[in-house]
Amino acid sequence: MTVSDPTSRFSLAGKSLVITGASGAMGREAALGLGAAGASITLAGGNVGALEELAADPSLAGHVEIAPHRPDTPEDAEAIIRTAVDAFGRLDGMLVASGMNKVAPIVDQPVEDWESVMDANVKGSWLMCQAAGRALLDQGGGGSVVLVSSTRGKLGHPAGYSAYCPSKAAVDLLGKTLAAEWGPSGIRVNVIAPTVFRSELTAWMYADDEKGRATREAMFSRIPLKRFAEPEDFVGALQYLLSDASTFVTGQVLYLDGGYTAC
Repeated sequence: MTVSDPTSRFSLAGKSLVITGASGAMGREAALGLGAAGASITLAGGNVGALEELAADPSLAGHVEIAPHRPDTPEDAEAIIRTAVDAFGRLDGMLVASGMNKVAPIVDQPVEDWESVMDANVKGSWLMCQAAGRALLDQGGGGSVVLVSSTRGKLGHPAGYSAYCPSKAAVDLLGKTLAAEWGPSGIRVNVIAPTVFRSELTAWMYADDEKGRATREAMFSRIPLKRFAEPEDFVGALQYLLSDASTFVTGQVLYLDGGYTAC
């Protein structure tokens, strides 16, 4: 069947989407971009002030709800999903953009730090998928889930990433596993895996000083596009994966890395 207007499949009009980590750089840009594409957005995160500021953006006016929770417990995750369903009548998709890193050589890292990274990146993703899956399976009609991983889920790192890299590899395989488990119900699960992008945590890499320049030179030698990502670089991929344009795409890890993993 030929679609008369192929661009219509990218529309998010009428879709109810949850974004965790909405107060972070990626989550904020995703909310603004997906809201501008017509979605109703439920913003989840622990920084209520940042969520309220984001919710006040004109592009989200009338189509936004705040769930002041981080997915630390099953109850938190269920509360986030319930907020979306109560506000907009259903759930159509979700972006899990919350996470963290703590860097240290493995011989020095306290097990508590390792556990906190695993909890934020793996447990948090699992809990949100559990809660969203229950809602999507109950209402029927399929849906789309996008998890955020990293190029470090595929590649190791020499500078104290023994918690972060395994946690992101786990997110990759969680996405593939749930794609297989939920496929018969029409629920798609995909993963986006970025390299460095601009945020408060990476601002030093963009700085015009010796450390920043040296870091960029080393990274750009392996990035064919010769730049880091900006948060808005993710919006097109997210709109594709959360819209009807990708109804036959599931279980994939999409590297948003300027070609980094191709080298």
